[in-house]
Amino acid sequence: MVIGLTGTNGAGKTTLAEHLKQRGFSFLSLSDEIRRELKREQRPDTRENLIETGNRLRRDFGLAVLAERTAARVLEDRNYVIDSIRHPQEIEALRRLPHFHLLHLDAPIEQRYERARARQDTRTPASFERFAELESKELGGSSPDAQNLEACARLADAKLLNAGTREDFLAQADAQISAWLRGQGRPGWDEYFMRIARIVALRSNCIKRKVAAIIVKDKRIISTGYNGTPRGVVNCNEGGCPRCNGLAVSGQNLDACLCSHGEENAIVQAAYHGIAIKDATLYSTFSPCLQCTKMIINAGIREVVYNAHYPLHGAALGLLQAAGVTLRQVELEKED
Repeated sequence: MVIGLTGTNGAGKTTLAEHLKQRGFSFLSLSDEIRRELKREQRPDTRENLIETGNRLRRDFGLAVLAERTAARVLEDRNYVIDSIRHPQEIEALRRLPHFHLLHLDAPIEQRYERARARQDTRTPASFERFAELESKELGGSSPDAQNLEACARLADAKLLNAGTREDFLAQADAQISAWLRGQGRPGWDEYFMRIARIVALRSNCIKRKVAAIIVKDKRIISTGYNGTPRGVVNCNEGGCPRCNGLAVSGQNLDACLCSHGEENAIVQAAYHGIAIKDATLYSTFSPCLQCTKMIINAGIREVVYNAHYPLHGAALGLLQAAGVTLRQVELEKED
């Protein structure tokens, strides 16, 4: 899960982020992308410089640049808290992450100013008037690339008012975040196995197309395979297959290809290790070709689940259906 934090200065974003870090959340901040830019320019990270540089980066590289750079650091198997979200386009970019929720924090401005002063941060303005002036720029600037906290607040999934004790504030936050965590669910079996197949595909040494298949029985993986040259032969990406290394046109000169397919290797590996695959299910990142289809049928595999269509799939899919093999497509992402 990814918890995004937006809100006014001194509303408790840092307090909540530290609280979540102690509970296993990894921390990222969009402001850190600005600080990297200021460090490169050898400029201090004052509040004025952070606002100005953030606006400039959004103007020069797109309104979502800070969020896009931050999202690239997110790993799927961790919980994250992301701070310093200040523009609606940043929210739009972060919503592409799985299980993203935006929490908006606020408190009376007088209370927030006193909290900011108590932090003894050199970036805190010396006067309440200057604090309020800078905040007006953050709430909604006149330029499209300026910070717009008011628009971010309207896009929040939940809002918390941090006007009481620290304990009350964190208790409210815990209740909301716990509800999100309990409701997020987890991948179904098809998505689970297909995503594993995609990871297996990363081991492929074919330079034309990376494909993998896994064979599953009783919800247990019993064999995996990815495409590449046969055992003991120079890898495709090292020059082992002249057709692939010649960047042949897709679908042409297939008889000259030396690479074994992912489905083929999954079946052969099971045979090599003496593993029975009769009545198993095969998950493949692409639908099988005609040659692999014949192997699937003769191996006794009862079901084929694939993610994307192989370019030459018509006859193969028809043969699978004729042989009584169950065929299903599970798309992890819709193709354009």
